[in-house]
Amino acid sequence: MVKIVLAGIGGMGWVYLEELANGLSRREYHLEGVVDPFPDRCPRLSLLHELRTPLYPDLQSFYARHEADLAVISSPIQHHAPQTILAIEHGSDVLVEKPAAAAIQDARAMEKAERTAGRPVAVGYQWSFSRAVQDLKADILAGRFGAPCRLRCLYLWPRDFAYYGRNDWAGKKRTAGGDLVLDGPANNAMAHDLHNLFYAIGPGIAESARPYRVQAELYRAYDIENYDTAAARFELPGGVEALIWFSHVSGTDPGPLLSLEFEKGIVTKAGRGTPFTARFSDGMEKDYGDPDTEPMRKLRLAIAGRAEGKAPLCGIAAASIQTLAHNGLQDSFPAIRPFPAALVSEVAGSLGRRLVVAGLDVALRTSFEAGRLPSEMGFDWAEPGDIVNLSGYGAYPSR
Repeated sequence: MVKIVLAGIGGMGWVYLEELANGLSRREYHLEGVVDPFPDRCPRLSLLHELRTPLYPDLQSFYARHEADLAVISSPIQHHAPQTILAIEHGSDVLVEKPAAAAIQDARAMEKAERTAGRPVAVGYQWSFSRAVQDLKADILAGRFGAPCRLRCLYLWPRDFAYYGRNDWAGKKRTAGGDLVLDGPANNAMAHDLHNLFYAIGPGIAESARPYRVQAELYRAYDIENYDTAAARFELPGGVEALIWFSHVSGTDPGPLLSLEFEKGIVTKAGRGTPFTARFSDGMEKDYGDPDTEPMRKLRLAIAGRAEGKAPLCGIAAASIQTLAHNGLQDSFPAIRPFPAALVSEVAGSLGRRLVVAGLDVALRTSFEAGRLPSEMGFDWAEPGDIVNLSGYGAYPSR
């Protein structure tokens, strides 16, 4: 039986708590304790009473009284690095939520601690643990697609005022205490999609391809410190480019649209709830399934990994590429550009009271189809960012 501590029960934390309470056999694990300084924010706090689980305000207090085979860390981004390092120093394997950390220097400190302690750290990009992505990655590694050429992802996901008011760090670069958080679509809601572009074509099952250069454009409609809309081009060895267009102020909510182009075929995803579908140059097609069907497989594999001594499918080394990429994206466009006020309107409906930028859906969809950034398309609200070299990138901010 694997002894577990869960750090953070708000946000994604209560999803983990639900899975532990209702999705897994109690013969597989024992929940030794829960850590959260503000437990009343958890919508299912009653589950702790049902499970008779002790609650602690911080991880240090838990380890003063308990041991854990596995620490599941679902706390805010700024706590990922220190809590992960503390957990592995106390002998726990770790499953930490995405992203690995806000800054690449913190991700590297986590990786160093992992090597020193000899305890594996999995990072909770659920697509990476899905059968769909693993089967696709296996075919890519086997050479069935040939070399990658161009990877694109368009993700329009409207977020309302409540989303940005749910805590004291949403939409910020730093917390009130000065800790880096860099909260934005590409480092939170769509971090999975940015990570997956590099992970899918990584040179090994648990590896991601590393970009060496990035140029980004960052915009905002909400009154926040950081961005709510991003576009970026990442360059990788072999002439490969990965492009993203992400926004929380779109009019529609289609989910992620992906296009992974290779020498011998193309892989697409047509929105939320759809599978990865491959069409090979010889006319053959293959359905890899929807990577969202088993979002908690990462937890099951982390528990099994501790029991069986298996390395995680997505660890710090693979996940830190997203951190590196996002740090470069932020460095490329340090002063976030507001959308023209005339384009921004407030709407209310089933997606909540939110802001929408007129014409943005069409602009980003047109950019996606052309494989160009908004500034390259000539939109009058768009401006190109600086080109940032990611080779030898040491720490964020780099300048």
